[in-house]
Amino acid sequence: MKNIPTLFEWTGGDSALFEKLTEQFYKKVLDHPLLEPVFRHMSPEHSKHVAHFIVEVFGGPSTYTQDDKGSHSQMVMHHIGKRLTEEMRQTWMRLLLETADETGLPIDPEFRSALVGYLEWGSRIAVINSNTESNPVSPEEPMPKWGWGVPGGPYQP
Repeated sequence: MKNIPTLFEWTGGDSALFEKLTEQFYKKVLDHPLLEPVFRHMSPEHSKHVAHFIVEVFGGPSTYTQDDKGSHSQMVMHHIGKRLTEEMRQTWMRLLLETADETGLPIDPEFRSALVGYLEWGSRIAVINSNTESNPVSPEEPMPKWGWGVPGGPYQP
């Protein structure tokens, strides 16, 4: 079997691309009347932490868990009680995919299919978790891993 690159490697293997993506994306979020109230109090480091999370999920360096001291459980916890709606989720998706085009993420169908699959999965879980009062993910649960849609499902704990 030949070596298959991770999604992170496929993008060029540069975390700065994802940092640019999230920085530009959250600027749009703060300018959007539906999403701004949810994100107005985010920390200045928020966009970089989200970039590091995505990089790690896509098979890149473990910056989120090692340097940022984050975890899957902590990421989920940020959504608890936010009462996100489907309209918010769809707006979030649209803005993020627009920003992916603007920042130069690969446009090939295979990568975009994996990217959209992950964003759909993650954003739908975020909506579910935002309407709960307790974190369903234990602190010991590993980071999710996302790939090319291999048999057995793209989510590989």
